[in-house]
Order: sequence, then C-alpha cells, then structure tokens
Amino acid sequence: MKKKSTQLIFVYNANSGSRNAILDSMHKVFSPSTYQCNLCDITFGLVSENKEWKKFREESVLQMDFLHKDEFVQHMDNHFAKKYSLPIVLVKENEALQVLVETEELNQLGSAKELIDLIQKRT
Repeated sequence: MKKKSTQLIFVYNANSGSRNAILDSMHKVFSPSTYQCNLCDITFGLVSENKEWKKFREESVLQMDFLHKDEFVQHMDNHFAKKYSLPIVLVKENEALQVLVETEELNQLGSAKELIDLIQKRT
C-alpha cells in the first residue's frame, strides 16, 4: 500500500443525519432490492459498521474520508460533484481526484471482503 499521502474518499448515495440513517435502515429491511447505496450496505449493517470493514479501516495505512452525498456536494463545487454517479470511491493524490471504484463496480460487490480486496489491489 502507498503512504498516508494517498487519501481515499468514499461517497455514499445517501444523505447525512440520524433521521436519514433510520430511513435508510428501514429501506434496507423492507425493500433491499431498491436500496440505492451498495457502499452503505457493504460497510454498514442495519445499526453498526461491518466488523470486517471496520478492522480494515482502522488498520489501514491509507487515509480514508467518508462523505454522504449532501456533504460531498457541500465540499465540492456542485457542478463538479454532479459529474460523479454515487456511490463512488475516489482517490486524491496531489490535490487531484481520480475514480478508484465506480458506481457500477461497487454495485456488483457482495461483501466487505470484496471491497477490501479491490482497494488493496488498486492502491
């Protein structure tokens, strides 16, 4: 893996806030096939962070930032943020952003292990 200068930015296709978290959890239970954030599904269960993912995140040498879609729009120019489909994993090196894992690819993943393996392979 690369040094801490590599920053991964994970952008969820969900809005921030406890009310939205509750609604998302209910959506996962009652209509999982229409839930639109596989990144949320992979990294979080209904009420807590996936244990395998949490261990990887805590032990990784990579700097990781996690944003919800409303936070991403606030941090980026709205026009710039709209060019990305969500969820997405971006890599920031030397102030430049590049796509590490695209939405379509994230949506094909079935587990935290698959995401971890992909990140390790690409960083």
